[in-house]
Amino acid sequence: MKIALIGASGQVGSRLLKELSDRGHSITAIARNPDKIAALPGVTARKGDVFDKDGLSALIKGHDAVITSVHFLDSDPDTLIAAVRASGVKRYLVVGGAGSLEVAPGKRLVDTPTFPAIYKAEAQKGADFLDTLRTVDDLDWTLLSPSALFVAGERTGKYRVGKDTLLTSDKGSSISFEDYAIVMADEIEKPAHIRQRFTVGY
Repeated sequence: MKIALIGASGQVGSRLLKELSDRGHSITAIARNPDKIAALPGVTARKGDVFDKDGLSALIKGHDAVITSVHFLDSDPDTLIAAVRASGVKRYLVVGGAGSLEVAPGKRLVDTPTFPAIYKAEAQKGADFLDTLRTVDDLDWTLLSPSALFVAGERTGKYRVGKDTLLTSDKGSSISFEDYAIVMADEIEKPAHIRQRFTVGY
């Protein structure tokens, strides 16, 4: 497939890039600093600005799917969605956050008293992005939320998938960037959560 990945040089984006490259896809890897994008088979590095709707739209036109892997505080959901719409690409996947996941019916992780203050603004912006996506009915969007602890680790291929509730185990709530990338790549190849959010964890 032809896939455009916005934020390809980041912690999550770089893992997604490797997973998609390893699977033989053709990826247009977009970042502010394209020299930071890993040189991998099937990868074309391009410079792009998440606030430049027209520029982004031109870069992602003609692809089968678009992924955004960017910090919510450093981007604008309306601009990103508008760029995807203008490009004519229908499949849009978003690297989400854990804050919007429920820990009890109607209670989101970001609203719990123990949620770290340092991450609150980013988590709230991510939750707002999900709310915005839920109003979009002309794109085949999917948002994949990680577990609470989202860190570099191993590609184990062993994980659980859920819907809107935070996944936890006796070891807490976590997922590696590498295993997250597997689930996102699977969703691109075999869509199972069109216009839905879902989550992954151990």
